[in-house]
Amino acid sequence: MPVKVLSERVRELVDEDVEVEQIATGFTFTEGPIWMTDGSLHFSDMPGDKRRRWHPEDGVEVLRDPSNKCNGMTRDNDGNLIVCEHRTSSVVRERPDGTRETLATHWGDRELNSPNDVIVASDGSIIFTDPTYGRMPVFGFERLQDLDFQGVYRLPAGGGDLQLLIDDFEQPNGLCFTPDESQLYINDTVRAHIRVFDVGPDHALSNGRIFAEGIGTGDHTTGELVDGMKLDEQGNVYVTGPKGVWIFAPDGEQLGVIEVPENVGNVNWGDDDWRSLFIPASTSVYRVRMKVAGNPLPYMKS
Repeated sequence: MPVKVLSERVRELVDEDVEVEQIATGFTFTEGPIWMTDGSLHFSDMPGDKRRRWHPEDGVEVLRDPSNKCNGMTRDNDGNLIVCEHRTSSVVRERPDGTRETLATHWGDRELNSPNDVIVASDGSIIFTDPTYGRMPVFGFERLQDLDFQGVYRLPAGGGDLQLLIDDFEQPNGLCFTPDESQLYINDTVRAHIRVFDVGPDHALSNGRIFAEGIGTGDHTTGELVDGMKLDEQGNVYVTGPKGVWIFAPDGEQLGVIEVPENVGNVNWGDDDWRSLFIPASTSVYRVRMKVAGNPLPYMKS
């Protein structure tokens, strides 16, 4: 069955026999899904070094080749695309007119590891994780690490110096705010858990504690990992894990698993009502219709 029910609460979010629809396939490893205003989904095909677009009428096309092995993507509060690039160790902004602006490449005089996933706060600040996966073969460009830690960073709204929020992760990966932005979830792939932090002024993080653990093995060769992560409008957490997308309530209870036939890399919301969960999973992209919508981020309201 498509949904493994661990709590009756999950039935309020998704039908137990929901269709896990494969909308596109034939890729190398898909990541970074983001819904666009033209009714299309953009996503990364990371080892293939391409960025692609899927549209229900147009099918799949290549948008950028090469793509600098881009990974996580989001949109800022003005609708511009924010992209994490493995090959260049950069976070960039791409405007609709094609203008490209590099936002972050270094911490001090040392090159970032490989920005992986990224979110934008309601005030316009950009927060991203920086593991080392983009310095490994296949998923990036193999090279030595310049930094001696894996951190989470903030770019202030309107520009300014890059700020290091925290640096005690093995491999920080997916991240998302609670709906009121008073807390920030960040997962650690190697440690196979999600931590949650209280958020203070300028997004300073404190009181870090384990929210959920035992999500996969931490071994990136298996593909069954804690990775991409998003919230719905009720504050429930949707995160990649073994066999599909794991759903957790805000109190930490695991509600169920949306079962997917391939290893999942990320998730994001889309369609006109924001009630479709798009799931890049290894060679394919899947779509699942939900009973709830995604957490309404600023770009989703425009």
